[in-house]
Amino acid sequence: MEGILSYIGDAKTVGIAGHINPDGDCVGSCLAVYNYLCQQRGDLDVHVFLNPIPTIFSFLTNAASIEQADEEDTNRSFDLFIVLDCGDTSRLGPASTYFRNAKHTICVDHHLGKHEFAEQNFVDSDASSTCELVFDLMDKNLITKEVAECIYTGMVTDTGVFQYSCTHSSTMRSAGFLMDLGIDYPRIVERVFFEKTFNQNRVLGQALLNARQYLDGSCIASVITQKEMAQYDVLPKHMEGIVSQLRATRGVEVAIFLYQVETGGYKVSLRSSDLVNVAEIATAYGGGGHAKAAGCGIMGDPWAAIDTIVKKVKLQLKETNKD
Repeated sequence: MEGILSYIGDAKTVGIAGHINPDGDCVGSCLAVYNYLCQQRGDLDVHVFLNPIPTIFSFLTNAASIEQADEEDTNRSFDLFIVLDCGDTSRLGPASTYFRNAKHTICVDHHLGKHEFAEQNFVDSDASSTCELVFDLMDKNLITKEVAECIYTGMVTDTGVFQYSCTHSSTMRSAGFLMDLGIDYPRIVERVFFEKTFNQNRVLGQALLNARQYLDGSCIASVITQKEMAQYDVLPKHMEGIVSQLRATRGVEVAIFLYQVETGGYKVSLRSSDLVNVAEIATAYGGGGHAKAAGCGIMGDPWAAIDTIVKKVKLQLKETNKD
């Protein structure tokens, strides 16, 4: 695989963006590429666009440089636009306009989705994370500690600190290389997975209190509303990690967590232990993701939506039992 610098060509302006509701792999890959290009090509005018990121990723170098795309700025254009961790232009949000206006485009992703929408597509659904693919596209001699921290953050996020089945021996070798660059990897894991404010812990407790079991305990679901967020003085971006805590319940195959966003709709997070492909379920609602971690958005009654999702889970479990 050629290095990412070889695809810059004579570009003077570069835009970078990832999917809406960015997670660690999205933020990590976008900032890794942003920092890498800024460090190696000081002549470039580079901009990175993401929706507001979870505060747990604010420690990454140049997180403060992330901009909000303006959907009304329809004339803005870049010589090159790089899409990371996103399998469909509809998931880019307002940044999709910049992508369409760009002279040249690149996509780097590991999701199952509608790929081949860019001129150059680096897609591998077997990869642990987009950050691992980004690592493969970089000259290893040019990766700095700052870039390494971004890549490592994305890798540990999408592998559950190397617990999930998407973790391969190549993933561990790449992580080892990054560790050798002197990154504070215990601190990264602490900040991303364990460190929470008092109010975040309180709203986690509320989510657990709201939880309901389905399918003889093999499925669990919970909902947090805007009213409850206001009660605990937290925001939608602070909901990170709740669905994983639900999935950790003994006997649970699928965890479903919905939290209300500012529009009144709900963000749906799905996690599977092994038997159910939650990406297939999320895709039915216009979302996407991986077999064991996916998401989408819905409008309407959240518990009614959960009932429908549970039916889809039940169908998959029946098919699995047949086999």
